[in-house]
Amino acid sequence: MTPITWVPSSQGVSRMVDDRDVAAVERQLGRTPRGLRAVAHRCPCGLPDVVETAPRLPDGSPFPTLYYLTCPKAASAIGTLETSGMMRAMQARLAEDPALAQAYRAAHDDYVARRDKAAAEDGLEPLPRDMQSTGGMPTRVKCLHALVGHELAVPGVNPFGREALDALGEWWADGPCCSVAETGTGTGTGTGTMQSGEASPSVDAEEAAVTASTEEESK
Repeated sequence: MTPITWVPSSQGVSRMVDDRDVAAVERQLGRTPRGLRAVAHRCPCGLPDVVETAPRLPDGSPFPTLYYLTCPKAASAIGTLETSGMMRAMQARLAEDPALAQAYRAAHDDYVARRDKAAAEDGLEPLPRDMQSTGGMPTRVKCLHALVGHELAVPGVNPFGREALDALGEWWADGPCCSVAETGTGTGTGTGTMQSGEASPSVDAEEAAVTASTEEESK
C-alpha cells in the first residue's frame, strides 16, 4: 500500500477554529465538543479530523487526550484495524525491538510536553506527572485512535500511529463524513448548521476506549 502523505497544520493548514469547524465536530461527535482549543489536523476534504483538546475540561476534570480523532469514517476504519490483531502484534514487537521501544517512548515524551504546553498556554494546572499520555504509551499499545490522532497532528513522531495510518487507506475518498452550512455570524461560537440526511456515526466510542485505557493505566 502506498504511504499517505499528510500536510501538518504547521505547514499552512489553518489551526484556527471557526463556526464551520465547530459545527462539523458537533456533527462528527453527535454532541457539542468540550475544551476545544484548535484544529490539530484537517482531512483532505478540509474538515477537521483531529482536534486539540484542553488538558482540563471546563469543569476542571482532567482530559489526557490532547489530540482527539473526530472523523467517524477514520474512527471506523481504525476500529477494524484494532479488531484485526494489529495492537497485539505491535505490543509483541515493542518487547522485542529496543529501537522501536525508544521511538515509542519519545512519542510519549512529545505528547506529554505538548499537553503541558497547552495547559500553560491556557493558564491551567498541568496533569499529574504520573498520568499516562494516551493510547497506552510509553509501554503498551491500547488505542490506535489515539496514536493515529497523535501522528496526524505531529507527523513523524509516533511510529505505531504511522503504521496504522498507512494501513488505513483513503477513508475520505467517497466524500466528507458530514456536510456543514454556515450561518455567516462569524462569531466563532459554533453557529453553523448541520445538513440533514447525513447520519454519520458517533465516534464517542473512541472516548470510551481512551477513558478505559487511561483508567487501566492509572491502576
